[in-house]
Amino acid sequence: QVQLVESGGGRVQPGGSLRLSCAASGSMFSIYSTGWYRQPPGNQREVVATINAGGNTNYADSVKGRFTISRDNAKNTVYLQMNSLKPEDTAVYCCKAIRFGITYWGQGTQVTVSS
Repeated sequence: QVQLVESGGGRVQPGGSLRLSCAASGSMFSIYSTGWYRQPPGNQREVVATINAGGNTNYADSVKGRFTISRDNAKNTVYLQMNSLKPEDTAVYCCKAIRFGITYWGQGTQVTVSS
């Protein structure tokens, strides 16, 4: 069983930055595929960024150049550094982990970008 706990959300003005963290329980974190997803108000969940066990990353076009996903296997944690935030980045952000073909989700953290 894997539990994921996100933190770091909040309210920020346009152009600001936030760093989200997702701490994972369970063993062998280094082999997990992980990612960040978001669900804007009234919309479906969408992928933001992913990072696999080898450290390869992928980003949604809407966040390329602004967001950076990373992981620290020693701390069982995946991060999402978000810069130059826009109002359209407002959403509940969730992390996802896949281990041995099983998908796990965190509860999510709210990010609100507003002046």
